[in-house]
Amino acid sequence: MSAGGHGHGHGHGHGHGHGHGHDGGLLGKVKEIFVPHSHDSADKVDSALEASQEGMRCLKISFGGLILTALIQTVIVVYTNSVALLGDTLHNYADALTAIPLAIAFVVGRRLATRSYTYGFGRAEDLAGIVVVVLIALSSAYAGYEAIRRFVHPSDVKHLGVLIVAGVVGFLGNEIVAQYRIRTGRRIGSAALVADGLHARTDGFTSLAVVLSAIGAGLGFRLADPIVGLLITVAILFVLRDAAREVYRRLMDAVDPALVDQAEQVIRATPGVVDVQGVQLRWLGHSLRAEARITVDTDTSLVEAHRLSHQVEHELIHGVRRLTSATIHPEPPAVEAGHAHDLVAHHR
Repeated sequence: MSAGGHGHGHGHGHGHGHGHGHDGGLLGKVKEIFVPHSHDSADKVDSALEASQEGMRCLKISFGGLILTALIQTVIVVYTNSVALLGDTLHNYADALTAIPLAIAFVVGRRLATRSYTYGFGRAEDLAGIVVVVLIALSSAYAGYEAIRRFVHPSDVKHLGVLIVAGVVGFLGNEIVAQYRIRTGRRIGSAALVADGLHARTDGFTSLAVVLSAIGAGLGFRLADPIVGLLITVAILFVLRDAAREVYRRLMDAVDPALVDQAEQVIRATPGVVDVQGVQLRWLGHSLRAEARITVDTDTSLVEAHRLSHQVEHELIHGVRRLTSATIHPEPPAVEAGHAHDLVAHHR
């Protein structure tokens, strides 16, 4: 017998122990009448919806900021003829455009599960993460191409003071967006949004590199601009590695081992649980799902085992951030279970 799938949807910390935040006494009872503390499936949907809405808000604001930054830099590229700034500007446009597949993923991820997609559509975010990685790769390739072309066909950089201002503007715009995306992505559990934030952070540092190219050109070093352009390409490749690793881990169902430890501690602390085994966690979009086997006393009735399974799920949802549902399988101690496990052991 297993219990699960009726998630409660509280992906954040609460108060006492596993974190409910219930008020005690008469005031608490009165509050429950008007604002009941529900644990039904609607809570899970609301939690996922809130996370998606927060992600969408982050995308809209960061998209506007990056587009504005890129437009300012575009004007300055034409004015200064800097290939380093051109690479940085193109990267900013690419970074802004990654908001489109991410936004689509957040919308698709809200869809309810169907008979074909029984786990829902949360994986759409991971697909969007792949798009982000591809766009980072393309922007690095083009930036490298332009830098090499400038080595072959050197050209003077003009209006160095304006170029320095553009680099500073680019850094500030990207770093603000990067911090916002990474912070929001980690809060709602979106690997794709975190990867996109890392993308924006690299743009910020490449903008500072544009400042260095302007200083070098001002000192009479004509190749400073293409050299910095190549350095920008290398920097983008480092971010490509980090973003690809983040998305790869999500696609392979990797989780932080500390989350598994936390889940085990929560389950063991639940009254009535004798032991716990086989704890598994996986991300679906920005929500965590869990599976576990718990050992219960031999004299535990079927009804009580069922209740305890849902109690464990309840504790997990409140005790592990971003976890929205759990499937719990209760079983008797190994000595009492006999050969029941042998029925499926040879299939594993």
